[in-house]
Amino acid sequence: MKIILLSGGSGQRLWPLSNGTQAKQFLRLLKSPEGEKESMVQRVVRQIKEAGLLESITVATSMSQADMIANQLGEYGVDIVTEPARRDTFPAIALASAYLQKEKHCRPDEIVVVMPCDPYTETGYFHTIAKMVKAVESNAADLVLMGITPTSPSSKFGYIVPQAGDASAEVQPVNRFVEKPERALAEQLLAEGALWNGGVFAFRLGYITQILEKYVNAPSFTEVRARYQEFPKISFDYEVAERASSVAVVSFTGQWKDLGTWNALTEELPSQTIGNVVLDEQAVNTHVVNELDLPLICVGTRDLVIATSNDGILVADKDHSEDLKKHLAKLGTDSRPMYEERRWGEYKVIDHIEFADGQKVLTKRLCIRAGKNISYQVHHHREEVWTIINGTGQLVLNGEQRNVKPGDVIHIRREQFHAIRAITDLYIIEVQSGDRLTEDDITRYPYTWE
Repeated sequence: MKIILLSGGSGQRLWPLSNGTQAKQFLRLLKSPEGEKESMVQRVVRQIKEAGLLESITVATSMSQADMIANQLGEYGVDIVTEPARRDTFPAIALASAYLQKEKHCRPDEIVVVMPCDPYTETGYFHTIAKMVKAVESNAADLVLMGITPTSPSSKFGYIVPQAGDASAEVQPVNRFVEKPERALAEQLLAEGALWNGGVFAFRLGYITQILEKYVNAPSFTEVRARYQEFPKISFDYEVAERASSVAVVSFTGQWKDLGTWNALTEELPSQTIGNVVLDEQAVNTHVVNELDLPLICVGTRDLVIATSNDGILVADKDHSEDLKKHLAKLGTDSRPMYEERRWGEYKVIDHIEFADGQKVLTKRLCIRAGKNISYQVHHHREEVWTIINGTGQLVLNGEQRNVKPGDVIHIRREQFHAIRAITDLYIIEVQSGDRLTEDDITRYPYTWE
C-alpha cells in the first residue's frame, strides 16, 4: 500500500503563527506521547507508523512547503512531490500518482490511499483505512471513500449518502454526494444515514493513472510535472469521486477534528499557556501562545485566544476566531514570512527597515543544524554580513574553504559565491542590505564538500 498525504494551505487560518510557508499543519503545538512538542503532520505520520501502515508515504505539496516537510518528517524517509503551481486536489493527486507510476515504478494494481496530512483523530481512523484497502483488494468498488459518522448536522462538510440497504455493512455502495448543505438539508441527510466526507480515498494506481492520462499522457514524471498546467483546476471529489461508476464508502466513528480555527485548536493544546506568559487567577477560558522573546501578562481576561509571533499579534474572542481570514485581507500587506524552517535548520527575522533613499536592511538569526549546509549560491540584489555567534562550521567564499568560529565576521558581496556547513549547531546573525531583500534572490550552484 502507498499513502499520499496532501499538504496545502495558505497559512492564514492560524495567523500569526502560520504564514505563507508555515501552514497550520507544521505548528509544533501538540503534545506527543513522550511529552515533546509535535505538529499536526508529525502526529499523523506517527499514528500511521503506530498502526503498521508506514510502508511508503509520498507527500504532495507546494514548493514553499517542501523544506518544512523534509525538516519535520525526514526521519520517516517520506518522498516529496512538489506542485509547480497550486491547482487543487485532483492535479495534486494526479501528479503524486504519476510519481508512483513513473519514478517509483509501482504496478497498476498497487493500492493507493490518499488522505489529508492534518486530521486530529485516533487509532480507529487508521484501522478504517486498512478496511478501505481490503475493500479495494476484494474489488468491492474501484474507488473507496472514508465516511465520518456525523456528530451534528454541520454545514462545514460535504456529505456521502450511501445507497439504501444494510446500514451495518462494513462497505456500502454510494448513492450520491452533497456539498456543504444548509442546516435543514443536513438534518435530512443525517436521517438518511449520510456520512461526512473525510477526504480519504483508496484505489488501485492504474485507476487514477488512466484518468490523468486523459489530460497529460507523457513517458516520464519530469514531463508530467512540466505539463502540470494542463490538468484542470478542480477537486478530486468533483473530477473523480462524483463521476465514478463504482464507488463505495467505509464509515469511521470516533474522534475526528479539523484544527483549522484557533477555537478548535485551543481545545487540544496541552496547556493554557505556551511561551513566556503569566495568567492571573481571574483569567477565564483564555489560551495564550507567545513566540516572542517578550513577556506577556493577562489580567482578568475571558474567552480569549492570544497569539504572538514576529508576523503579528492576535487577540480574538474564541467564538469569533473563524472570522480571522477575512480580517487578514484588511492588512493590505504582502509581507514576507518572519520565520521559516528549512532543510538545514531555521531562521527568524529580528529586524527589517527601509530608509528614505530606498536602501533596505534586514536582520536574521539563523540556526544551521550540525551536519547540514546552506547551498552554494549567489545573490544579485543584496550584500550580506554574517557574524558567527555560536558553534563551528566550514565557510566557502568564491571557492575558498575555511573554518569559522564565534566572533568571525564574513562580508559577502553581490555576485560572490558562498555556502556554509555546520560542524556543530551553528548560530549566525545575518544582516542583508540592498534594494531587494527577498528569498527568491538566489541562484544555486552545485558544490562538493571536502
